[in-house]
Amino acid sequence: MLHEDRSRALSFGADAQRYDRVRPSYPAAMVDDLVGSTDAAEVLDVGCGTGISSRLFRDRGCRALGLEPDPRMAEYARATGLDVEESTIEGWDDAGRRFDLLTSGQAWHWVDPARGAERGAEVLRPGGRVGLFWNVAVHDPLVLATFEAPYRALDIGIDEHSILLGRGSEDRFPLAAEGLRATRHFEGIEQREYHWAKRYTAETWLDQLPTHSDHAALPAEQLDELVQRIDQAIAELGGAFDVGYRTVLVTASRT
Repeated sequence: MLHEDRSRALSFGADAQRYDRVRPSYPAAMVDDLVGSTDAAEVLDVGCGTGISSRLFRDRGCRALGLEPDPRMAEYARATGLDVEESTIEGWDDAGRRFDLLTSGQAWHWVDPARGAERGAEVLRPGGRVGLFWNVAVHDPLVLATFEAPYRALDIGIDEHSILLGRGSEDRFPLAAEGLRATRHFEGIEQREYHWAKRYTAETWLDQLPTHSDHAALPAEQLDELVQRIDQAIAELGGAFDVGYRTVLVTASRT
């Protein structure tokens, strides 16, 4: 189970500033759907990282509290004006606090799906909502084929399951839903999708490579060679390209 790999789970804070700068955000329509008509909802954002998703809910008028186990990420998020406590959801002392909305952006696969759902049920008020969401890249076939060549030339292999190339594991969505279902404290469990696109240049695409744990784990020389080859591949595409995104949301209401 991916959530058991704690060294990888805590690797993202190595360059928190870069992570915050280059990682894609999330669609406003999803935020509106989760917040609904509630004014000043109290939000618990699990695995908030640098606060990319927390700030979306704060800017929507919510009071957001982030949970983040990596102190480097938590420090960065606090510098943006967010309230953050350093903990996993499984081991967090909630001190009796209760919330209207529990969210987790690109992070719930680092949470034990069973224990995380149980804790979610404990800290949400009756009628509260949970929203677990991920961005999934959707590449044009020509762009994908152009990107695959550098990985295969270097015999790296991570292209077969890379989130960057749209091949992250799809089982995280049903696992999240099953965790919620198993508590018997959630109803209306469903999966929704939001589709949008983002344009990248060679600079902006290559800037985010080291923020993904599979790429960051590569030996420095191999990563440098991969970056050079991908840079050349993007030049063959004309220097810029569009990436489609599916933002997948698993959501439910607390009974």
